[in-house]
Amino acid sequence: MMNTLRRYGVVVACLAAMAAWAAPAYLSPVALVPSQDGNTLYVAEDSGKQIAVVDCQTRKVTKVYNLSGRVRSLALSVDGATLACAVGGADGRVALLALPGGKVREVAVGHTPQSLVFSPDGSRVYVCNRFSSDLFVIDVAKAKAIQRVPCGREPHALALAADGSKLFALNHMPIGAANGDYNAIQVEVFSLPELKALPSILLPNGAIVGRGACASPDGRYVYLTHGLARYQLPTTQLERGWMNTNAVSVIDVNAHAVFNTFLLDDVELGAANPWGISCSPDGKSLAVVSAGSQELSVIDREALHERLERAARNEKVTSVTAEAAMVPNDLSFLVDIRQRYALPGKGPRAVAVVQGRFWVTEYFSDCLAVVDPAAPAPERVQSIPLGPALPMTAERRGEMLFNSGDICFQQWQSCGSCHPDGRTDGINWDLLNDGMGNPKQSKSLLYSHVTPPTMISGIRKNAEACVAAGIRYIQFAIRPPEDAEAIDAYCRAMKHEPSPFLEKGKLSRAARRGEKVFVHAGCAECHPKDRLFTDCRQYDLGMQDEMDKGKAWDTPTLIEVWRTAPYLFDGRAKTIRELLTIHNPGDVHGRTSKLSEQELADLEAYILSL
Repeated sequence: MMNTLRRYGVVVACLAAMAAWAAPAYLSPVALVPSQDGNTLYVAEDSGKQIAVVDCQTRKVTKVYNLSGRVRSLALSVDGATLACAVGGADGRVALLALPGGKVREVAVGHTPQSLVFSPDGSRVYVCNRFSSDLFVIDVAKAKAIQRVPCGREPHALALAADGSKLFALNHMPIGAANGDYNAIQVEVFSLPELKALPSILLPNGAIVGRGACASPDGRYVYLTHGLARYQLPTTQLERGWMNTNAVSVIDVNAHAVFNTFLLDDVELGAANPWGISCSPDGKSLAVVSAGSQELSVIDREALHERLERAARNEKVTSVTAEAAMVPNDLSFLVDIRQRYALPGKGPRAVAVVQGRFWVTEYFSDCLAVVDPAAPAPERVQSIPLGPALPMTAERRGEMLFNSGDICFQQWQSCGSCHPDGRTDGINWDLLNDGMGNPKQSKSLLYSHVTPPTMISGIRKNAEACVAAGIRYIQFAIRPPEDAEAIDAYCRAMKHEPSPFLEKGKLSRAARRGEKVFVHAGCAECHPKDRLFTDCRQYDLGMQDEMDKGKAWDTPTLIEVWRTAPYLFDGRAKTIRELLTIHNPGDVHGRTSKLSEQELADLEAYILSL
């Protein structure tokens, strides 16, 4: 196995070098923002590392601004003079682009800046950094970061209340153990301008994979997109949202609470992977992108709130809803007040509303979709290329399929619904491949193709078998073999993110001490450094209940373990420290019971740096 992994490493390095030399130059539009007059769109092209300027009348790219790295988000100052761009990964920066000249000033921020907004007066930019889980404040005039505060776990989207008094940050991942009765992501809230942390707002049970946020123009509400997992049920079917539904939570800004959560799905058609969300400037429409089902939902916002208010008064709204508590389970709640538009491109992400039209970035198609509800039917939905059409590599097509509900029965979910970005969603699922009534963690797929067997119980002999079984038994679909092969190619091509616990890309002093403890405590016996930190064997730790008594668990790789909490087969350990102490009876996975507090701290620092 050791020689196999070493050979694999050499092959991967060679293939990566060849791919970098020959790979098509995809653009991957991921975010957009309109100018104040509505005549221009600025489009962030992630893998293109640039900003495209699009004329809304001619629908042509008129200019391109090149940036120093991948770009994930944009914000435009009220005066239109400064475009703020979230750039880079572990070396995250905010690029302040002067318009129209294009002069760039860069400000160092945290790991993977994900979303940003301007203060109402344009003097500050707020940016959340996904993997360092923090929020930076930037002084625009000085091009300098002036404040940093913690921001939950993987903040993914920001929304500023219309009056500028509160800032809302939607987390991507839940915090805490996964084996309890309540698992959900939360919203971090800050009062402005002092950036004082207010109590967090927990979303409904099962809320996972937070992606998008926007505020209503009247300042009363903030809208958040996320999945709503029915993880308490065994995965026996998909119909009627049995396993996964797709939702928007409405935050009442003044009450500082969730007003309600409604579903984007219909009774027999899911709206997989809700992502971007935007209010029209007049407040009449709420636009939501479903990235997995390749569509745009345009909701009558006034009618929506009329129904939500009636439900709050325990009045009958639909055949299902006669009280507020029923809204998150009502697949008919949006009937007659929402229009679903199928988009021509693949991988829609962000949406902007400009003069009655809805513009959507199409990530995998390198296009912009434009939806004009007032246009004749043939012209109502169009796709505008941002660059030349390029053939898809196997990896690119696999990534598209992995994130697409098109390969799922009734489009309820995609592979990415439970494995966002190929990783984990932080909750337990009761799959049927090892019995019923014994939920397990969904694993990260990073390096799964070179560390067999797969799944926590090792029930699948390799990742190829796991992907094929997932399409058949999780997506409830029969697809051509080429689809599974493309997804395999995507998974093999995944690269790990550098840990946010590294210091300038290297182990800290504590982590270097912890590396020695890692060997001394016997951790390296099952997690050898030269074999991707796994021996690819299975062990009965004696920690399971009667349902799983006698079963052995797969030894996971520790690479990127900083990203995959909670830990152990049922997610009972919310931190590495808990795994090493509270959940290590009899030293069954590392001789840690006699370590000092300093040694434990050092060991934890090392493991989280991998």
